[in-house]
Amino acid sequence: MRAVRYHGDHTVTVDEVPMPELGPADVLIAPEFVGVCGTDAHIVDGEYRSAPPMTLGHEVGGRIVEVGPAVRKLRVGDLVSVEPHHYCGVCVYCQNGSPHMCPDRRAPGVHLDGGMAQFLAVPESIAYTVPGTDDARRAALTEPLACAVHGMDRLDPRSGAPIAVFGVGPAGALLLMLARRAGLGPVIAIEGRPGRRDLAARLGADVVLDPADAGLADTILDATGGIGVPYAVDAVGSAAVLETAVPLLARGGRLLVFGVAHPDARASISPNDVYARELTILGTALNPFTHRRAANLAHQLALDELETGDFPLESFDDALAAQRAGAFDKVFITPQR
Repeated sequence: MRAVRYHGDHTVTVDEVPMPELGPADVLIAPEFVGVCGTDAHIVDGEYRSAPPMTLGHEVGGRIVEVGPAVRKLRVGDLVSVEPHHYCGVCVYCQNGSPHMCPDRRAPGVHLDGGMAQFLAVPESIAYTVPGTDDARRAALTEPLACAVHGMDRLDPRSGAPIAVFGVGPAGALLLMLARRAGLGPVIAIEGRPGRRDLAARLGADVVLDPADAGLADTILDATGGIGVPYAVDAVGSAAVLETAVPLLARGGRLLVFGVAHPDARASISPNDVYARELTILGTALNPFTHRRAANLAHQLALDELETGDFPLESFDDALAAQRAGAFDKVFITPQR
């Protein structure tokens, strides 16, 4: 079969590789849509720890074509999304209910062969049916959606309160959808690209701003009755966003760092400000125990508003370039085309 393989040293090729072996409790998936995300770019750039050589792709939507003899619930033909995590189960984090902090976690598409291939074998335990839809794009979007659900769990916002989301890329768009669904308002979107500002408006943002606007802070204060935002999300992964967002928080405000910044990035904030206004800065990583909830939500959200770009396996370089450039709201590899 053909697969997009990362070999280290910024090298990606499309190779002929053996079919994956199917264990007794495994399912064999034919991926139809596999998301290209910032993590893939970080892997190729050498900024994210991976284990080459391996097949890329951790946002997988596809259909089951074979099941092992010990598979209990899934059936051939089921549309599934893959939760791309294998945890060790024996470290203190796994045993204390925080498996996503597992130092020995391994992920398909990062440390193990992933979904940018004609076939992928995974344990039944990490393949989730996606009810209410027959759309494999929605199934592929379930993984980033599960991360967004975990992020909102971490932020723990109350309905009726304002929120500001910095960045309306794929992650920011999902967070905007969840914010609207949670009854937050006004929902304020801050985005530099005009097309993505249009997307934010279509998704129901009440206020859409360009971060270059000179009156950004005053506009946000006006929109929140002069108190600032109780909740803010950095969906970019930027030290500059962190420095901008902290002063815009209301007293007792909470800032969620969702975007993945460069490991060397550093931000300057005032510890006295954090102390005096009782601010909270939160990190969020992965999607522990939220993939099922995301799969249940996938058919209910306005995911069709995302403009997508679809690329065959052989055009991975073009797909990655489109992802980096933000040419589409979401970029997919289509292994079956």
